[in-house]
Formats: sequence, structure tokens, C-alpha cells
Amino acid sequence: MKVNLKNNETGVFGIGGLGEIGKNSYGVQFQDEIILMDCGVKFPEDDLLGIDYVIPDYSYLVANQSKIKGLFISHGHEDHIGGIPFLLKEINVPIYATKIALSLIRNKLEEHGLLRDAELHEITDDSVIKFRKTSVSFYLTTHSIPDSLGIVVKTPSGTIVFTGDYKFDLTPVGRPADLHKMARIGEEGVTLLLADSTNSEVPGFTKSEQVVFQSIRNIIKKTEGRIIFATFASNVSRLAMVTEVAQEVGRKLAVFGRSMETAFKTARELGYIKAKDSDFIKQNELNRYPDEKVLILCTGSQGEQMAALSRIANGTHRQVTIQPGDTVVFSSSAIPGNTVSINRVINLLSEAGAHVIHGKVNNIHTSGHGSQEEQKLMLRLMQPKYFMPVHGEYRMLKIQANMAESVGIPRENSFIMSNGDVLAITQNSARLAGSFSGGDVYVDGKGIGDIGNIVLRDRKILSEHGMVVVVSTIDYESKQLLAGPDIISRGFIYMRESGDLLKDAQTITRNEILKQLNGDKKVTERSLRSAIIDVLGPYLYDRTERRPIILPVLLSVDEADN
Repeated sequence: MKVNLKNNETGVFGIGGLGEIGKNSYGVQFQDEIILMDCGVKFPEDDLLGIDYVIPDYSYLVANQSKIKGLFISHGHEDHIGGIPFLLKEINVPIYATKIALSLIRNKLEEHGLLRDAELHEITDDSVIKFRKTSVSFYLTTHSIPDSLGIVVKTPSGTIVFTGDYKFDLTPVGRPADLHKMARIGEEGVTLLLADSTNSEVPGFTKSEQVVFQSIRNIIKKTEGRIIFATFASNVSRLAMVTEVAQEVGRKLAVFGRSMETAFKTARELGYIKAKDSDFIKQNELNRYPDEKVLILCTGSQGEQMAALSRIANGTHRQVTIQPGDTVVFSSSAIPGNTVSINRVINLLSEAGAHVIHGKVNNIHTSGHGSQEEQKLMLRLMQPKYFMPVHGEYRMLKIQANMAESVGIPRENSFIMSNGDVLAITQNSARLAGSFSGGDVYVDGKGIGDIGNIVLRDRKILSEHGMVVVVSTIDYESKQLLAGPDIISRGFIYMRESGDLLKDAQTITRNEILKQLNGDKKVTERSLRSAIIDVLGPYLYDRTERRPIILPVLLSVDEADN
């Protein structure tokens, strides 16, 4: 299906972030000008074995790169900036972001060797960037990282507002959201609103960061032993809280985890965390201080296997070992799919003698996303004519579309879109104007897009059933089996205890090879491989109820001689 935009229409689309949590990437197109908003990644789910990141398919942007005026960033979280290095490997576009987001982007581009050629522009919530036909402005929101922005794109056929991630926190940590500016934007007229749907299933209001601040202060002040505090490295507001309380009670901070160290370095340089070098101790200095004078900040609040906290819990961390009297604080909520990993780490910590504090009961975490009443408030402030929920799985988008109807937006004016769908709007009309490829692209090490469904299927089979390698030497000229077949198992069965099975498998395979060689048809390596798989697969399944990958390795006489 192709995109069919009329000359007086503005096209709005998501290449990621619709029907999913992650890889938020949205676009606004008027004639020959495209404004991009955010460029995130999604972290792989359990069935994407070996995949590091999931990014959008950038083919539409590559095909239209001459029209792209800039990439505008709402805030510096991975699901909004993590895809930038991968996009810049395809096309070079100017990037506009606030000071902290820009610093995080620079770090990423430097790691990928892309910083020298990148065009980076620092903006504030007062900036206005004008192009020939469109303009982009901003308003300040509250989120779990400082200087988060909503983005306003003005086009001749209407004003489009993207909320970014937000909540309405009347007692925030840091600068308050600009409610007056939001109301003014709404009064001036919003044609289409793209709004964060993450917490559309959660009733009421999201808890204020000040509630969390007081809980953290109480926990740290009352705890007598060593404290290990785990949270997201990107939650700069939370890091600032812990630093402030540690200073109040005279605890030295030890920072573990590469992303956590980077976050602290960036936030301190930019003034978001106010701390002196003397407030910190090096990792190898922990034993020089009494337990009640130490606070360890680390990654791993989601139970990630290689993160600092998991290694501490497993007893494989080089500098930190859990000791009775330690208090471990999980200041985060479980991302869907991570509950088992988190519980495993909590159990290991508890078994080692640590006191573990986690969960909503202790008020040690709050979401950075607005709940239902805040989403209604945003809709009331912006008063959009048309509505497009974003940043959420399908059910979340649908709930917020229903919510929009409850505050006066007609149901037919709300559009639940999929990645790649294009919504064409004017001030008085909205319609679907076609679509482009909105699929996923997998990043595996340095490979981008070279992993497909067949490879993932094979990895899944390998992980569940293992592999059987059949090695034989064949003389195709004289149609003789010169050596083998030898059978090697990896991840399928324990060979020492499966002698009879392997012996029978060898006999079956040898008989099949001889049958093929003695037949009337010409024998090729390809036909022989297929025959081995066809006879060995059913036998192994019948004996074990497993379907390992069978890999015949057939050496010819010439290869064997070499």
C-alpha cells in the first residue's frame, strides 16, 4: 500500500511506538517537509534470542531523506533516543534536543564513531525552529528525567502536538511543567494530539516524586548497615534524590554499572546532580569505610543477568559481596516480562542475609507517566479536534481513545494506528492515507537487519532441543561410504549416558546413506543431506520427543585428503 497525501494535507505517522512499548519514532509530513519526533529502541522480549535491540524499519525515511528537516527529541530515555545511531548510519539528519538529552546522544554517537559528522543543536522549552512551511516549538513537561518536552509542530493545514512522556506532578523534583503554556497552546487550537498512553489502564493520578523522596529519606536515615540502592540509570531525578539524602546523613556514594557511571557523570556536569568529588568513593575503597557510611548505587533493578546487582546477588561481583545487615532497595517497578528475573535476584539477596525493600507498599518508586486522570487533564488542556494515542500496546491505545470520548472528543475523531499507517489531516478533515513498511529490524551485535524469522526460529529450536551433527566421508564417484557416520550431540542428549540411542542412530543413518548410494538415482550432497534429515529426525523424535536441528557434514574424498 502506498502513501497518498493531497497537497493541502499533513501526514502524521509512527514508524515505532504504536501497539508496543518502546522504539518511539513519529513523523509529521507537509508536502516536501518532514519533521521527525524521537528515535527510540525497544528491548527484545524473551523469544528474540540473541537480539540486542529492536529498531524501526527506516526505509520510508531513507526514501524521503531529502524532505527531512530535523529530528526533535522529547527527552533522553532509551526508548526515545536509542535508535539515533542506527538512523544516522542510514541518513544524516540534524538533531535538536535539550542539554541533558544532547549529552546522552553525544555519548551514544561517540561509541558508534558517528559524532564527528553529526549535526547537533541544543534547544530549550522556549526555542522555536522555523522552516519554510513548518515550525517546531516546545513546552516543558514533568517526567523522570529533567527537561522533558512536549513538541508542537505547526503546518499550514493544522497544529500537531506530541506530548512525549509526561505526568502532572504538582510537587516535582526539578522544574515544574508549564501548565500555562499547555493551556495557551490548546486555546490557540490543536488539530491533532499524539498522547502518551502508557498508564491508560491505571486509574487516578500518578504518585508525586516528593512522596518517593520522603520514603527514600526515611529508609536511608533509619538504616544502620550498608545500603545498596538499585534503580534505572536514566532516572536522573531519582539519582539526585539519593545523592541529596546521602549527603544529609554523611554516607559516601559508590557507583557501579557503566550506564550508572555515565548518567552520574553527565548529570553532574550539567548541574542536575549537585555533588562534590569528595561525596564519592572508588569501588575498591569500600572496605575502608564503616558500613553505616556507605551507599552503593547500581544498575540491575530489573534482574538483568549481567547488571551489577545480579552479579552481587550471584556472588560473582569482584568488589561487592552481600553480608548480613545489608539493605537492598529496588527503586523501580517491574517491566512486563521481568518479574521472574527480579524475584530470582530478590531470593538470592535474601538468602545471603540482606534485607530487601521493594514494591509499591514502601513508596520507593513512582511512574514517570500520567495515569487516567492526568491523561484526561492533558486532553482538556489541549482540546484537540482529532486524537491519536501513541506510546502503548494496542489495549492501552484503545483505552485512551475511549477516555478521549469521555471528555468530549467524538469517537470517530480518534484514530488507533499501527506503525507505518499515515493519517492525513486538515483543520476540518482526517482520513487514512495509506501506509508504508512499519516492521521491526533486529540488531544483533554489529549486524543490523541481517537476522530474520528463520534464524530466530533456528535459535529457538537450538535453545529448546539442541543440535545433532552427523559427519561422514563420501566418495561420490564410486558411490562409497568411506568413513562414519559419526554423531555428535550438543544440547540434545548427554552422550555418555545415551550409548544405545546413538548406536541405533548411527545404524539408521549408515543404512540410509548406503541405500542412497546403492540406488539408481544420481547422489548429490544436497540429496544425501535431505535423506539423512528425513530418516534421523522422526527416529530421534520417536525416542526423545525432541526435534533437534540435524546438521549433516558430508566430506567428499578430495576434502578428506586435504
